[in-house]
Parts: sequence; structure tokens; C-alpha cells
Amino acid sequence: MYKPISSYGIVGDLRTSALISQDGSVDWLCLPRFDSPSIFAAILDEHRGGRFRIGPAEDSARTRQVYIPETNILVTRFLAGKSVVELTDFMPVHAGTLAKKTSRLIRRVKAVKGTVQLRIDCIPAFRYASAPTEKIEIDDGGAFFHSAGSTVHLASTIELKKYDSGVGAEFTLNESQAASFILEELPDRRWESQEVSESKLDELEAGTAAYWRGWLRKCSYKGRWREVVHRSALVLQLLTYAPSGAIVAAPTSSLPEWVGGNRNWDYRYNWIRDAAYTIYALLRIGLFDEAGLFMKWIEERCMELPDGDSLQTVYAVDGSRDLHEATLDQFEGYKRSSPARVGNDAYKQLQLDIYGALIDAVYLYNKYAQPITGVLWNYVRKLVDWVADNWQLDDHGIWEVRGKSRPLVHSKVMCWVALDRGFRLSMKRSLPADQGRWLHTRDQVYEEVVQHGWNEQRRSFVQSYGSNILDASALMMPLVFFMTPDDPRMISTIDAISQSKSNGGLMSDGMLYRYESDTDDGVGGAEGTFNVCTLWLIEALTRMGRIRQANWLFEKMLSRASDLGLFSEQTSISGEQLGNFPQALTHMGLISAAYNLDKALDLNTALDEGSMAP
Repeated sequence: MYKPISSYGIVGDLRTSALISQDGSVDWLCLPRFDSPSIFAAILDEHRGGRFRIGPAEDSARTRQVYIPETNILVTRFLAGKSVVELTDFMPVHAGTLAKKTSRLIRRVKAVKGTVQLRIDCIPAFRYASAPTEKIEIDDGGAFFHSAGSTVHLASTIELKKYDSGVGAEFTLNESQAASFILEELPDRRWESQEVSESKLDELEAGTAAYWRGWLRKCSYKGRWREVVHRSALVLQLLTYAPSGAIVAAPTSSLPEWVGGNRNWDYRYNWIRDAAYTIYALLRIGLFDEAGLFMKWIEERCMELPDGDSLQTVYAVDGSRDLHEATLDQFEGYKRSSPARVGNDAYKQLQLDIYGALIDAVYLYNKYAQPITGVLWNYVRKLVDWVADNWQLDDHGIWEVRGKSRPLVHSKVMCWVALDRGFRLSMKRSLPADQGRWLHTRDQVYEEVVQHGWNEQRRSFVQSYGSNILDASALMMPLVFFMTPDDPRMISTIDAISQSKSNGGLMSDGMLYRYESDTDDGVGGAEGTFNVCTLWLIEALTRMGRIRQANWLFEKMLSRASDLGLFSEQTSISGEQLGNFPQALTHMGLISAAYNLDKALDLNTALDEGSMAP
């Protein structure tokens, strides 16, 4: 049976990650990278996908998942009658006693109270279940799984037995007893035998906890939603690919935007836009190191560009450009939501908004972290020149419409941002640039958007020039300082978008859809409310001074998080998490909304206290 998307926790090592359900099953793991083929993918096909489960032999246990505070070490608790079992999952990040270059998933199960009968089942399904397990070898230390071009080793402190295409065992733990398992891929198919002692695993677990706590200690946010912001920051760091500095949009592929629908995409890549917004969020809370790595990644991508060419919308984590999209016909899809896909054809699209997001991130990095290098500026300068030459093109925009390109208002606004931030950065640092042209073009973009992006009948800025379709991306206007939040046109736009769907708006129970349901986006089918759009609304309301409304919407938003504080891309009206999980853009928006709302509430409190002074 498929589990709710929100019932999964995530662990990772800044190279890949594993999704682990509340019943102790690893239902998604790709090795050796986020965007590598899956080894376990039961989340996309419960019959063929493969899984690695550890838990009570009987299914009657109640379960709870928690993270060890300030870490990405996941603990699944099983409460069965008079017995309590804890399953601890983590992936070591830094060097330790058992450290190797390959990613390793360490699973430790312990009887905390009473005696319990447990079962382990490990059934790999290599290369999205397209490559059969050719051979299984079992020895005293565990099991080897061989497939064409890939070998996985499972180290075990208990004896395993072979069956079908996997291994398993039932075993008993008395109170305080433990068993441990280490899963890793062997790139050269060689395994160096080593003792897997509890003391060495204790050391690895302590080192992993120390890494996460040390990283989080640099976070400067001390506000009302500290735990929420910290968890979101930890998620964003988990989605970083450390060897290159890339940041994936989500660690999963093809989790549906509507159960049973066809809006199922592969998000395991680095979108320029999403990564730039993530850097913005991390800079806000004092986490500068990742921003520096991303700047280096951007510099490398720019270095590869032929003269006069533009950046690609999305790249593989190592910077590769070809993300050819294909369907995984062997998978039925999550709850029969097909097709499941790998790759993403958005890499072929023109999305003009990415330049505003990127150059704004560069501007903020220069302002809050450290001055950018002359080398990076030369590339930024070329990008701004490219925007000045091409901003009038139609494009597919932030929503990656699969239909015809069009003159999208949000894309034009973000071209304005690119020109504005490039100009400001040049002025601030006295860097060489065609400032006069940038300034003239920036003002030209502004005037065109105000004239053609406004719909008098709707009393709102709309999705594209000449349309009457409301689009939540218009809420970005005051957030990027294109328009002040108290401008009458902005107030009217926010009020129009905030109306319920039945009254012509985009809202349902405090959550926003990204655009009206009859929009021709080239895909069709239903979808949920879009989490980051709701967070944009909360920020816009905060900047307008509607603090109580923003605060209430934010608290409602937090109530829709998973038990672990995680969010996917979308949410159904019934509160079900939809889309790839967890999603960077949502957690970025959560940090930004919390940061700005916190400041506004502090200011309101100070004003209230001042008004009561004698």
C-alpha cells in the first residue's frame, strides 16, 4: 500500500538522499547522486520499485518519527504493546572511522523497552527496476547484490537469508539489544571487509550529529519560528550537492501534483531560479558558505557558454546540460499516477525570469557575504547585456508552461530585476558596465509592464500581456521592489488574488493556486494549491502592513506541514501533500516569510509598547 507523501522522513549526505517511511521502509534512494538511477523506488511502484524495510514483524505497531534535535538524523519509533523499538537512520557526511568516498546509509535498530520480534527485507531494483539483480552473495558480514554495471553491499550484524531478488531475516532483540546495517554501492565491485562494531557506529553517528549542529550553529535567526526555520535550513542543506555546489529542487521524481494525474516531473536537478532563491533564503539567516559554493557553480556554467549565448534553465548536479525527458513505463507511478518520468525537458525552454533571480542573488551575496570577484562580474555583465538584448522575447516562464511561449508579466518583471540589480551592483562597486543602456532598458521594461501587464477589468496585473488570467507570480512584484506594496495597483492585485476561487480569485482555505484552472499550460489536468505562492502572499501582506492577516495565514500554513516539519511543492484542499518532496522552493519561501513576518511583528510590538509609555 502506498503511504502518504507526508509520512516520509529524509536523510542524506550532500550527495544523495533516502526517503524513509513511518514503517521503516526506504522507498526512495538513488546512488551515487541525487540524479542517478534509483536502487529503491517503492514510492513510485510498490510492487516493482524495490525497498529496504526494518521494523516489527507484526504490522500492528504504532509509529512516530522525529529528528534528533538540530540534525538530519532520523529516528522512527515503533510502539508495540509493552515494547518500544527505535530505528535510527543517517548518512555520514564527514570523515570518520569507517569513512569511505561512497555514500552509505546506516540503519541501527534497538529495543528500548521489552522484547520484540523484528524483520528486515532488502530488495534492490537497479536502474529504476529496469536492470535485474543478476546475483546475490551472502557471507558472514552481510550480502552483495550484483546487477549490470552496479554492485551494492549490505553489511549486517545478523545473519541474512536469500529469497527471490532480495534478502531478509527475522530476529529477536531483548531490551537494550541492537542490530546494525550499512548499505553502500561499490563502484569498483570490491569490498574491504571491516568490523562493524557498535562503538564505531556510535562514533560515526556522533560525528554526523556534530556536523549538522556545527553547520546550524552559524544560523543567525533567533525569532519566533526558530524550530521551523532551522528545519527548513537543514532541508535546504540536505538538497545541496557538495562536490559542485549545485542545489536540487527536490530529491524525488514523479510524485504527482494531483493523485491519478499526469503532472509528474523529475526535480532532481539544479534549476537556476530555485537555487538562486535558496541562496537568498540562506543569506537572510547568516548561512553564507553555501552561497559561495553556488557562486562558483554559476561561474563554471558561465565559463562554458559560447559568446552571446544564454544560460540553460536547469542543469544536472555536475553541470551537465542534456536532461532528456523519458517515461519509466515499468513503473505504475505513485498511487497509479502515470507516467513516471526521468529527465526534464524544461532544459530546452527559454525562461527569462531566471536572470532576475540569479543576479539578485549575486547582488545580495556581494552585499551580505563578500564582494564578488572580477571574474564573476565579467560573466554577470554579459548576462545583463544579454537580458538587455532579449527581454522582449516571449518565454515559458516560472511555471514552465508546455504550450506556446507568451509575453509573461512575471518574466518581464524579473528582467527588470536583472537590469536593476546589475546597475546597482556596478554603481556600488564602481564596476565597468554599460550603465546608461541598462538604466534606459530597465525603465523601458517597467513602463511596458505597467501598461500591458495591467488588466483594467480585473483590476489586477495578470499572467501575460493582453490576458485576463490571474497569476500568483504577480505577488513577487513588491517582494523584488518592482512596485511598492502600498501602490493602489498592487493593493488591488493582492485583493483580487486573495479572493476565493468561487469569487474569481485564487484562494481556497488560506492557500493559493498558482493560476486559474482554465489556464492553457500545455499539460492539462488538476493540481493542488501551490505552497510557495501562499508564502509569497504572506510576505506581500506583511509588507503591506496587514500583519495579523499574514500571521494567521502563516500559522495555517505551518499546520499543513508533515509531522517532521517538511513540505512538498503543493497541498490538496484536504491537506494532503502533493508533488515532489521535500521541495526547496517551499522551504525557501518558509524561511523568507518567517524572517520578514518576525521583523514586522517585532516592530508592531515595539510600537504598541511605545504607545503605552507614560
